[in-house]
Amino acid sequence: MERFKNKKILIVGIGKTGFALINFFNKLECEIKVTDIKPIFELNKAVKRLKKIRPAPEMTFGEHRTEDFLDSDVIVYGGSVHPNLPQLEEARIQGKKVYSQFELAAMLCERPIIAVCGSYGRTTVAHMIGYTLKLEGLNAFVGGTGDNPFINLWVQGLERTTDYVVIEVSALELQQFKNLKPMLVVFTPVGEQYPNSRFRNFSDYIETKLSIIKQMSEENFLILNYDKLANNPMFKNTKCQTYWYSRKSYINMGVSAEIRGTHFHEKRIHSNIHCHSEFIVSKMRIVGENNRENLLAAITSCKALKISDKSIQTCIEKFPGIPHRLEFVMEKNGVSFYNDSKTESMQNLVLSLGAFKSPVILIAGGKETEQHYEQFFDQIKANVRVLVLVGESKEKMNRLLGDSTQTFLVGSFEESILIAYQKSRTGDVILLSPGNKSTDIFRDYEERGNYFKKLVYQL
Repeated sequence: MERFKNKKILIVGIGKTGFALINFFNKLECEIKVTDIKPIFELNKAVKRLKKIRPAPEMTFGEHRTEDFLDSDVIVYGGSVHPNLPQLEEARIQGKKVYSQFELAAMLCERPIIAVCGSYGRTTVAHMIGYTLKLEGLNAFVGGTGDNPFINLWVQGLERTTDYVVIEVSALELQQFKNLKPMLVVFTPVGEQYPNSRFRNFSDYIETKLSIIKQMSEENFLILNYDKLANNPMFKNTKCQTYWYSRKSYINMGVSAEIRGTHFHEKRIHSNIHCHSEFIVSKMRIVGENNRENLLAAITSCKALKISDKSIQTCIEKFPGIPHRLEFVMEKNGVSFYNDSKTESMQNLVLSLGAFKSPVILIAGGKETEQHYEQFFDQIKANVRVLVLVGESKEKMNRLLGDSTQTFLVGSFEESILIAYQKSRTGDVILLSPGNKSTDIFRDYEERGNYFKKLVYQL
């Protein structure tokens, strides 16, 4: 870190990672500039935050000026910035030190890295692994592409006390830096959608995602989804120790003697890595088939690391989920509360409803938009016992969905929790899954979700 002390730093892109980078370089007494291609009127909140920082960094918005790049000693760019940006290329030609934010953090990291790749469930798997490591008495930093940037390991002063670093790794980051050398890599299912502004085609996208495997050796572990990736030739000749996870039963498939890994069999999770283990999932706190698959990935990773069965079983029973994504909040008088505030479309709302076995008490609504609610009438009828509507969109939602089930319109967010709880009975689930943006009342979905949890705790 001392190599950056008192240097002239340019940070390209001012998102959450940009602010983390400012905090990092401020600790090293650097002279900081920030630049973002977005115009200043789109960055009002960010600019207000920047002006409160002391010393305040210089700012350029709406353009990338070549002179800002060439006047800096070190340039660090965010994940959304193309690595071949002309100004970055010119800076490299002129001998400037140019790093992606991910490359910078990976270069500084001296702790064992667990990398969670793939397209779906990365955040949940990473947090499950981190949660289990902490139950084992180990210090784990969990971050990456989510709300906790990788560089925060140093901003928060955790680099010396951390035993494992668990990070989410996207294809965009691997495009920026292909020399990451993790001790363990987890691949969740890989989707077919990709940022076509950054990749030539799907093959280029997949090749970039899988490039991380090339850095692995015999001492490393690779965790793969058997149902989706078993036939992929890319994984046939890897040097590392490979373990698989599957929703299906290896015994029923007749492959239990051929592969090492984790699978479902007779309503239990079985794992044959290092030693045979069985885990009970009937008390699993988080819900949904996708989360069961995420759990399999996390268990397989922890078994490879020789984490105790006790810690793994405790994770199964206690892990609450990711904030604002089908997050278990608490149980009160036999009623379970879930916070799904991040769900801001009706398509995602009905997916969340499908995670529960019985109809729920649903709190929905928010900012009025052009969504077509009527097409979701049947799903609401089948999966919702009581519908509580709040916010700007409540009247429109009531007209198009109100007849599907018992429906209540309320005047405030506080009332929505009270009426939902009044209408509940033992065994019910109360789910906040708005299906609409939060900005009619709240700053963002995080503020809405946190306020929901506060009100639930006060019941």
